[in-house]
Amino acid sequence: MSIRWGILSTAKIARTHVVPAIMASESSEVVAVGSRQLAAAEQFGSEFGIDRCYGSYEELLADPNVDAIYNPLPNHLHAPLTLQAAKAGKHVLCEKPITLNAAEASQLASDLALLDNGALVMEGFMYQFHPQWEAVLTMVAEGRIGEIVTVQTWFSYFGDDPANIRHKPEWGGGALMDIGCYAIHSARRIFGSEPTNVQGRVKVHPTFGVDVHASGILDFETSQSGGHATFTVSTMSNPDQRVHIVGTDGRIEITRPFNAMKNKPMIVNVGSEIGTLYGEPLKELAFGPTDQYQRMVDQFAYAIATNSASPVPVTDAISNMAVIDAVFDSAGFHF
Repeated sequence: MSIRWGILSTAKIARTHVVPAIMASESSEVVAVGSRQLAAAEQFGSEFGIDRCYGSYEELLADPNVDAIYNPLPNHLHAPLTLQAAKAGKHVLCEKPITLNAAEASQLASDLALLDNGALVMEGFMYQFHPQWEAVLTMVAEGRIGEIVTVQTWFSYFGDDPANIRHKPEWGGGALMDIGCYAIHSARRIFGSEPTNVQGRVKVHPTFGVDVHASGILDFETSQSGGHATFTVSTMSNPDQRVHIVGTDGRIEITRPFNAMKNKPMIVNVGSEIGTLYGEPLKELAFGPTDQYQRMVDQFAYAIATNSASPVPVTDAISNMAVIDAVFDSAGFHF
């Protein structure tokens, strides 16, 4: 069974990552695209050989030959269009963050539950489907580096275009919503629980009105003295990313944790020594090359085809948004 996908808008991430991933998948095909402007949809369709192009989102959602929708719209449109698609009987893979706050995520989950039509909805955190993360989470769960003491995350890029959707507060812009959500989500996955306390700081751009630097400290309970996750994310810094996981018996360094390249192996370093600076190298593990977007699409499509539960439930999105809310609350910042 091939899952027939419709693309809700012509967003850059759809063009550069997700549509190519769907087209490369043996379990899926792209059959339609919808945009508020028909010309944009037709241009997108011509690029990818998509025959059915619609000049509105409603027309796409009404297409009976579409099984699943990919929703890469701006953040403020994630929840309403995801619900609209699910009401139309479509399964939905929605870009992160799935909503603007935890209350909206809870409402979305409640509304979806009332539909009772079998529509699956999943938030698109693609990184977790890469084999490097599957291996890291297995090593953590098996105690490879002992009990987790701390997780340290840095994620950044530079962007100062005033017209960019990430710089529009009313659309849910800002560093925390765009990339801080990855730091929070991965820390929760590593500790396997929810933080018991959250502290946050943000730097708000004087013109854009969104956070361009955000930092957080998350407390987690462990069997011993407890653990911390700390992160800093920035949309106006030199591009970089990394995750360090330190345990009582060793550590794991993920060198490119989130934007994994699909044409090169990704490197994870594991060990218990101080590292190459002092001539004591960590064990280098390589994973891939693989396309994490395609792996995400494949798993979601498999769940659809087999009438299984979503690989990641909507309740996970509620929990992640709750932490984002707590960081903003601690920092005293609200849109």
